[in-house]
Amino acid sequence: MFSNTQQFSNATKALFENQFASLSALSGNVVESVEKVVALNMAAAKASSEESTAAVKQLLTAKDPQEFFALVSAQAKMNAEKVQSYNRTLAEIAAVSKAELSKVVEAQVSDTRDKVTALVSDVTKNAPAGSEQAVAMLKTAIDSANAGYEQLSKTAKQATVTVEENVAKATEQFSQTVEKTTSQFAKK
Repeated sequence: MFSNTQQFSNATKALFENQFASLSALSGNVVESVEKVVALNMAAAKASSEESTAAVKQLLTAKDPQEFFALVSAQAKMNAEKVQSYNRTLAEIAAVSKAELSKVVEAQVSDTRDKVTALVSDVTKNAPAGSEQAVAMLKTAIDSANAGYEQLSKTAKQATVTVEENVAKATEQFSQTVEKTTSQFAKK
């Protein structure tokens, strides 16, 4: 069916090179994201250590139970705000990483699809007489694979949106719970 093996070889080589370049871009993106998360965690750990020491010193200077509970309440509120800030920053890192990964993957898939379609078109032009049914089956298989990818892509995007919405809701509920708890401590 392939009358021009050099054409097929060149197309295959181009696809592999394209996939390697995409893999390199994906790897770079993942490493960069991990570096950002590690830096965020290191900064959070350092700040937490310093703030914990200061908070304990402050609590030890409380003159009566009311002042002690007021300090505990203030610390709880401040900690909740810091957790929210940390979660927002982490969500931003994840969103940027996800957007970059999606861009690379979509470009890779689109480019590969175009190259495969062009290759199939070129190959089918040179197909010997009597192979029309095999050519039609090949084109149908490629069209089905493309349609399957499109559906999978849509489903993955919907799942990502759902997860992001659930994380936002959980963060909001956490904030409300902390706010209620700190206001209860403040009343005592």
